[in-house]
Amino acid sequence: MVLHPPPHQHEQFILKSALYSRLLVLSLTITWRILASPYDSSAPLNLPCLTANHTHTHTLPQSQTLLLPKLASALENGIVWDSVYFVRIAQCGGYEYEQTYAFLPLLPISISFLSRHRAVLAFSGYLICNVAFVFAALYLYRLSMIILKDPEIALRATILFCFNPASIFYSSIYSESLYALLSFAGLYYFVKGGNNLASLFFALSGCARSNGVLNAGYLCFQTMHRAYNAMFQQKRTALALGTVIAGALRSVFVFAPFVAFQAYGYYNMCKGRLPDELRPWCKARVPLLYNYIQSHYWGVGFLKYFQLKQLPNFLLASPVLSVALYSVVYYAKSRPENFFSLGFRTSIEEKSSGVVFLSDDFYRSKKAGNVDKSSVKAKENSNLTKRKKVTEGAVGEVHMAEPATRPGYFSACVLPFVLHLAFMAATAFFVMHVQVATRFLSSSPPVYWFSSYIMAHPTKYHRWGYVIWAYSAAYIFLGSLLFSNFYPFT
Repeated sequence: MVLHPPPHQHEQFILKSALYSRLLVLSLTITWRILASPYDSSAPLNLPCLTANHTHTHTLPQSQTLLLPKLASALENGIVWDSVYFVRIAQCGGYEYEQTYAFLPLLPISISFLSRHRAVLAFSGYLICNVAFVFAALYLYRLSMIILKDPEIALRATILFCFNPASIFYSSIYSESLYALLSFAGLYYFVKGGNNLASLFFALSGCARSNGVLNAGYLCFQTMHRAYNAMFQQKRTALALGTVIAGALRSVFVFAPFVAFQAYGYYNMCKGRLPDELRPWCKARVPLLYNYIQSHYWGVGFLKYFQLKQLPNFLLASPVLSVALYSVVYYAKSRPENFFSLGFRTSIEEKSSGVVFLSDDFYRSKKAGNVDKSSVKAKENSNLTKRKKVTEGAVGEVHMAEPATRPGYFSACVLPFVLHLAFMAATAFFVMHVQVATRFLSSSPPVYWFSSYIMAHPTKYHRWGYVIWAYSAAYIFLGSLLFSNFYPFT
C-alpha cells in the first residue's frame, strides 16, 4: 500500500481513515444482520434487574418509542456476546452475579450517564467505543512518530491499526476501544516524559481491561534503567533511591483501581455471609475474585486449552500469534545485545535519545560533569566497535552496522514494547482461550510497527505485505458476519 499525504497532513488522514474504517465495519455489520439469521436469537431479551433499586426496566417515553421502534430494536439486537454483560451492568447499576465481575466497570459507567434504557445504553456504547477508537488511532500515530522517527512507517502502522483483524470488537460494545485509547495515550505521555499523566492513563486502562495493569511494566522498565544510571554512572545514591520510590509509587497507582475493584467484589460477595454460604475464593488466603471467575466459569489456566478439540481455535489465532512471534524474534536477532541484556548494554547515546530509558535531566547531569566519564567512554568505544561490524539480518540479508542511534523498528526505545508484546503473546498462547489472541494483541504497537516495517521493503518482502492486508480484510469480513449474528469468533 502506497501512502501519499505529506507529513503535515498525516494526522488529518489518520482521523479520516479511522472514521471510514468504523463506518465500513458498522455497514458490514448491518448488512450481515439483514442477510443472515442469528445463531442465538436471545439478544432482544431484557429481563428485570435483580437489585432492589432497579426492580423494573427503564423505558423511553411512549412518543419516542413509537417514533423509533425499528432503531431501538436494531440497537438491542446488536447487544451480543460480552456486550450483554456490559449493558446489563450499566442498566441495573451494579453487578448481579458472580461471573459478571469479570467485566471491569469503566465501560458500563461510561455508557450509563444518558439513560438506563437498554436501547439508549446500546447507542451510548456504540458511540463511545467508536469515538474512542478514532482517538486511539491518533495517539498511536503520535506515539509511533516519537519511537520510530519515520513518518511513513508510523503512518502505515496506524492505518494497519485502523483496519486491524479485530476491528469488529472496536466497533462493538466491548472494552477494546477504551483500553486502546487509554493505553496509547498513556504510552504517548510516557515517552514524552509525562510520567504522572501516563500513570493516570495506565490506571484508567486497568479499569477497562485487566491487562491494563501490565502497563506498569513500562514504568518499572524505565525506573530500573534510571536507577541504574543514577547509582552506577552518576554515582548518586540518593537520586537512585528517589527514582525507585517514585517508580514504585506510580506502579502501585496503576494497580490501585484493579485491586480496589477486587476489594469491591469481595465486599459484595463475601462480607456478611455465613461460613457455609461463602464461595471457595472467599476463603482463600488471597481472595482474588477475577482469577477465580476466569478459571471456574471460563476454564482459563495454564495449558488448560491444549486440547485436540480446540485445534480450530489455535488455527484461528495463528496469524496474529505468528506476527507477534516474528516481531519479537526479528527484533531479538537484529539487536541481540540490546534484547538479551534488557537494554543494559545499550550505548549511553542511544539510551539518552528518548525518555524510555533516561530522564531529561540526564543531559543536564552530563553537561555538569556528574556522569562517570570512564563508563561513558567505555560505552562509546563499545558502540564504535559495533558500528564497524557487519551483522547478519534475521531473514538472511546482510545489514551494515547502523549509526549510534537507530531509527525505526530497531530503535532501542522499541525494546520495552517488544518485551510487553512477548509476555502478552505467551499469556494468550499458554493461559487464555487462544482465539482471544486476535483482539488481545490488537492493541500492541509492535504488531503494527513490525508489519509496517516489512511492508516498507517491497523489494524483499512484497508478498508479506499482501498477506498482511489479506489477513486483515478476511477477518474484518468474517468477524462482522459471525460476531454480529452470535456465532463464535475470537
